[in-house]
Amino acid sequence: MSNKVCQEAAEHSGQLKFLSALLYACSSFLITVVNKTVLTSFRFPSYLCLGIGQMGITIVVLYAAKMSKTVQFQDFDRSVLLKIFPLPLLYVGNHLTGLASTKKLSLPMFTVLRKFTIVMTMILEVYILRKTFPKHLVYSVATIVLGAMVAASSDLSFDVEGYTFILLNDAFTAASSVYTKKKLGSEGLGKHGLLFYNALVIIIPTLLASVFTGDLHEAVTFEDWVKSTFVFCFLMSCFMGFVLMYSIVLCNYYNSALTTAVVGAIKNVAVAYVGIFVGGDYLFSWTNFLGLSICMSGGLVYSYLTFSSKSSGGNAEGAQELKIHTTEDIKGSCSAD
Repeated sequence: MSNKVCQEAAEHSGQLKFLSALLYACSSFLITVVNKTVLTSFRFPSYLCLGIGQMGITIVVLYAAKMSKTVQFQDFDRSVLLKIFPLPLLYVGNHLTGLASTKKLSLPMFTVLRKFTIVMTMILEVYILRKTFPKHLVYSVATIVLGAMVAASSDLSFDVEGYTFILLNDAFTAASSVYTKKKLGSEGLGKHGLLFYNALVIIIPTLLASVFTGDLHEAVTFEDWVKSTFVFCFLMSCFMGFVLMYSIVLCNYYNSALTTAVVGAIKNVAVAYVGIFVGGDYLFSWTNFLGLSICMSGGLVYSYLTFSSKSSGGNAEGAQELKIHTTEDIKGSCSAD
């Protein structure tokens, strides 16, 4: 039985890695654009309620799938909270700071500052997963950071609150990604249970927070609810929130946390340059554009080195990551997901 699982994992790992990474890249790109439309173009006042909608869709879809026997994961009991901790705290922090920074920052600057997620992910993988990285990957990360700093230094729309939110979002994203990878082997949960119970746990305090802060009242009384275009964009954002969270879990399940960060960097190449022409809140300067270009070039080099080292199979780091991936994924696939 275990030999068969090992053989299937070896046969399908390359395809599943690519497809999960592609799904994450596409969904991350689309939700950034949709969220920007809802929060900036329509000026929807509540990123908390948008997050509640995204978590609500996640709960409904996965619960319906569980009831229809499409997916399986354990029923709720006290052990679930211990298995998923501290992911709910990291997820809600990631979700809310991400939405807040999307509202405060232009698309290009949002994607540039998101590059610091890669650095934070590397640091956390070193300390939590005990991994090491070759020098050429470290140099490419340094290039990404250099480009981000150059671009951010000339941002004519500098917003202290927005920058604070995005850096917090980077930290939450990195921690969430690393701990998700670590928790995916939890017996009885699997990727679907992990996603479902995280959304179920964090939606309640988020809803209470929106009520006590008056955020929910502002959202309910928003005047554009009568516009079909806004309703469509809002519902699309909620659905894409589910797709994004699911794709992140899948990408972490079939790859490493570092690979998820790398895929995010690849996606940002498209988002940053599209954001120059879409959204209407980008103030052009040559220094900013140069920083973007340096940052994106470093991201592409980093991505190439990472994926080529994995595919070659001759690199020691690649072999180490394959060993981690195979062990954790087989453990996860043997549990109910």
